[in-house]
Amino acid sequence: MPNTLGRALHSVTASPSQPADDADMFELAPVSLWLEDFSAVREVFEGWRADGIVDLRSFLRADTARIAECSSRIRVIKVNRRTLALFGARDLSHLVDNLGAVFRDDMLLTHADELEQLWSGKAQFVSKTVNYALDGKRLDVLLKAVILPGHEATWDRVLVTVEDITELENVRRKAALSELYARGLFEHSPVSLWVENFSTVKSLLDDIRERGIVDFRTFTNVHPEFIERCMQEIHVLDVNQHTLTMFGAPDKATLLSRLGDVFRDEMVGHFQEQLVDLWENRLFHQREVVNYSLEGHQLNVHLQFSVFPGHEANWDLVLVALTDITARKKAEAYLEFLGKHDALTKLKNRSFYIDEMNRLERKGPFPVTAVAVDVNGLKAVNDQLGHAAGDALLRRAGEVLGKAVEKPSHAARIGGDEFVLLLPGVDERGGAAVIDSIRQLVEVNNQFYSGLPLSFALGAATAQDGERLEAMMQRADAAMYLEKRAHYGASDQA
Repeated sequence: MPNTLGRALHSVTASPSQPADDADMFELAPVSLWLEDFSAVREVFEGWRADGIVDLRSFLRADTARIAECSSRIRVIKVNRRTLALFGARDLSHLVDNLGAVFRDDMLLTHADELEQLWSGKAQFVSKTVNYALDGKRLDVLLKAVILPGHEATWDRVLVTVEDITELENVRRKAALSELYARGLFEHSPVSLWVENFSTVKSLLDDIRERGIVDFRTFTNVHPEFIERCMQEIHVLDVNQHTLTMFGAPDKATLLSRLGDVFRDEMVGHFQEQLVDLWENRLFHQREVVNYSLEGHQLNVHLQFSVFPGHEANWDLVLVALTDITARKKAEAYLEFLGKHDALTKLKNRSFYIDEMNRLERKGPFPVTAVAVDVNGLKAVNDQLGHAAGDALLRRAGEVLGKAVEKPSHAARIGGDEFVLLLPGVDERGGAAVIDSIRQLVEVNNQFYSGLPLSFALGAATAQDGERLEAMMQRADAAMYLEKRAHYGASDQA
């Protein structure tokens, strides 16, 4: 007889004193019922046991024809109306003649599981499988079967129920696909994603709030150990693939075991600001922070923090998105550098010089000394050897003057061959010492570079508190030009 692959069965108990209307109960039951004879299957089992077969699972999977053999020996005695309606059959004969269309495809393996349950001595079996109605409609079914009492020795009466769970399985499959889609979005997002548990952090904040703390920022300023404690209580639940790439981690376990290398130094201050946001119940916030890769490289990142909807009460599910903005920050820093620096000499430029002069005139500290510097012979070099040679000489000038000062002093190129050193808090004696240092550095530079010698005309002046720095610069320029004229033997060459 055709097999019973995938049919859902429901356990029932029979009694010798069953009423006469049991036949009506079977026929009118709202679930698909099958009464079947498995006695020929039992005979096949006995033969296999006599041949020494012990592991039925391996035996059946080694040759699926053995499963089909068992299936063919099952005899369908009767089915009820619900069964005919479920499978679209006119009557029992119509259904039995087309069982090959009902139980097909890869359902042999499911039937093998049913057979194994019987082989192991159980009087019932359960399986979830797929059947097909006679019109080809797919049916997900839950099959349950029980050998009726009094028939355990022969298996000639087995009651089977088939429960249609197609709608439930469709919902489950859709949910699984949605979960797979969401997981794919998470894993393959082009930004670093972290799923975290902040519930302990919330408990810590609630605790100090109950202790009467009102000014949270002052509290964390006085107790930085509280910030450290909160950082330690963040539990990372998951990260995506981009996170591993961004932080140079071979796998999630390695990254999670080295979070102390990722979140350190400047991150403490950034995290304090996050805590202030959370204290004020801003459950979504964003800011720029600094992290570190596992190789120790600094990463500038744009952080977006959000508590998942439905988890606002305890913050046990939080999404943190990190976008690597290191390249952008470097570009901004370079543009800022260009805005205040001379590209050729790498010294400060005229714009910075003007701003710094204004600042020093307002705030000091006084005395302020300026050293005016002019490169001797640059025009002749440009005329005779070309501007490339002149640029090389200017770069050497930048090297010398840059080494001659340290913050808060600055060296600036304010014209073609004109430079100024601004020395806040330095008096006349300090200015003279800087000029001596420059002359020594020029001597070393000329020993290092063969060819054209580097030569400066230098002049210094000092301004006291209340004096205009413009007048100081005029005096420094005048002193520099005196030295320049002396260099050229009172000629007007420059």
